[in-house]
Amino acid sequence: MSGEAQAAWWKEPLRVIQPNLQVRDTACLDPERLADQMAEMGANVVVLNVGGIYAWYPTRVANHTVNEYLPADFDLLEETIRAMHRRNIRFVARFDFSKAEDSIYLRHPQWFVRDIHGEPEVIGARRPGQWSLLMSTCINGDYRADAVAIPILREVLSRYEVDGVFFNNPGYLPCFCDGCRRKYRETYGEDLPDSVARFRPDWASRCMRDNIHKLRECIRRERPDIPLILYYGLYRDNIHDRAATADLLCIEPQDVLSLGHRNIPDFWKPALSIKLGRTLEDTPSPFGIVHSCPGMDWRHTGLPVAEYRFWLSQITANGGHIWHSLTGMPDTIRDKRILEVVSEQNAKIKRVEPYMAGAESGSETVLIWNGEKSAEGWTEGLLERQVPFDLLLPEQAEAGRLDGYKVAIVPEGTQWTRALVDALGRFAEAGGGVIVEGTDFADALAAAGSFPDWLGIAPETFVGEELAASYIRFEGTDNPLQRGMEQTELIPHRGKVAYCRPAADAEVLATLVPPFSPLESVGAPPERASLPVERTDIPLILRRAFGRGKVLLLPFSFGALLKEYRLNEHYLLLRNMVQWMAGGRLNVDVSHAPGLQVTVFRRDDGWLIHLVNGAGTRPLTANLPIHDVTVKVGGGPLPFTRAQAVISGAELQTARQEDHLEIRVPVIREWEAVWVQ
Repeated sequence: MSGEAQAAWWKEPLRVIQPNLQVRDTACLDPERLADQMAEMGANVVVLNVGGIYAWYPTRVANHTVNEYLPADFDLLEETIRAMHRRNIRFVARFDFSKAEDSIYLRHPQWFVRDIHGEPEVIGARRPGQWSLLMSTCINGDYRADAVAIPILREVLSRYEVDGVFFNNPGYLPCFCDGCRRKYRETYGEDLPDSVARFRPDWASRCMRDNIHKLRECIRRERPDIPLILYYGLYRDNIHDRAATADLLCIEPQDVLSLGHRNIPDFWKPALSIKLGRTLEDTPSPFGIVHSCPGMDWRHTGLPVAEYRFWLSQITANGGHIWHSLTGMPDTIRDKRILEVVSEQNAKIKRVEPYMAGAESGSETVLIWNGEKSAEGWTEGLLERQVPFDLLLPEQAEAGRLDGYKVAIVPEGTQWTRALVDALGRFAEAGGGVIVEGTDFADALAAAGSFPDWLGIAPETFVGEELAASYIRFEGTDNPLQRGMEQTELIPHRGKVAYCRPAADAEVLATLVPPFSPLESVGAPPERASLPVERTDIPLILRRAFGRGKVLLLPFSFGALLKEYRLNEHYLLLRNMVQWMAGGRLNVDVSHAPGLQVTVFRRDDGWLIHLVNGAGTRPLTANLPIHDVTVKVGGGPLPFTRAQAVISGAELQTARQEDHLEIRVPVIREWEAVWVQ
């Protein structure tokens, strides 16, 4: 492959399949047959085991355990790479330096993780069968750098035409070895604490960044034309560190079903994970890795097919690249349903790819992501009510990335800074709508040294006790936040309230109705359930105009209510707030259907609207069709005249209204993408 093609491949649409090979698979691996299977299943990138725990080639590096099932008469790795390239499939080399066999530990115990008592971390001590023990390697030790990892990388990159490098499980594990103690002392000028909870907050990220930097420099010296792929996370990782030490990012946006129905993965996890990865401006769209199994303890069976399709569809619908992670290769996979799903999904993705080329997000709403439960609640509500939205991290909002949006949501738990205050103020002044919620904003703003007048309240607030059996009361007539709830003046409230004094020019849209009873007695008797106070002047939602825009303040934990109770009234309130703050209507307005996720991308020649069906009880055992969905597309001059269902290929019925195009989608079974032009 030419150097020019090699340099550009990873910026194109990608469909990755990763057969997670077991050592015993090796004996039956036929490179040509595997390459044919990958091509037939729609892959244009394959990720395969190469080195680390086991060498899948004849290595000359000391302390690199050779896979005992390798054939003796030919180089399996070389032939597999060649077979993939002949079919225009890129080959990404998978390395795992996080563990090593116990034989290496016995020779070099200084390379391995130690707990506070000086004991190593042993994996597989109780596993049945003829297996060596595995030991966790220290990220600051020589095994993961000059002694083993770097020589392996040099060897592979100098001998084989791999197209990229992927590090599996490259992260930090708490370690109390002598090397970690020494590094901590050199870094911070103090001893390593005896408790992980007392480690400096940047310690783990610093250790990973330093290690990956060494490995990446080795890759660049040997093969400056190939990318390095690293994980990022929704919560635990510093995504900027990951982006600074990698060319491409990936995420495993699923929890596992094998933990039981009480721990079922949140339906929004894949969508939100990809949205977060797309916040990085100078990094290609991330990969979303979806494992075919319900959990690592059930590797040899597949996910429920409907659930599987739902997770996979969210990856592409939110602008990510799909990465199928399979346990084994097609000839050894026992659950053949997996192979059918992968092939079918890749076929759908290929139909959508031309329309996603060069497309940018068409969302008008942005959620400031802080990783807190409140932000998760807003995520659930926005998805449930079909409001397209993007994510930004607080520091990205500070840097002026709010331009182009109509509504910015700041959930409880956000770390306020003077720069964030100023950025949101400029956004509102220029015509944007800002929604701020929670009880912690006053203290956070005080710590930031700025209490903006655009909030519409006096700086002095008081956070009261936890309330139950309390209510949100809509105020005034023709209240835009009450739309769809006109026949009730009360909806549920629970939690603390930041009692505040509105500014003279602030409009109170909802107030607090205090509890009629303590929580322990609300159930009985009904004879005493009368409201002692039916109305107060305590604001729960207030609005203030600021410049050409407006600010909506909710001095209570609205996101927590969304997360905990999932009440339709709260979802309706959320949508009403966003629509009103956006100027009355969103540019893409989709009729409500529970479980339907909507994302919007646009180009100069048209808009692509993804509709992902997650209707039903989780985990999904069947895809329940959603019928007769109406999509309204407008906003400004009306360039749209026709609409097509990209995946099904059907021309869709449209009706041109005064200021929008109305599109009827007869049925959504799993995932549809509507191209409007």
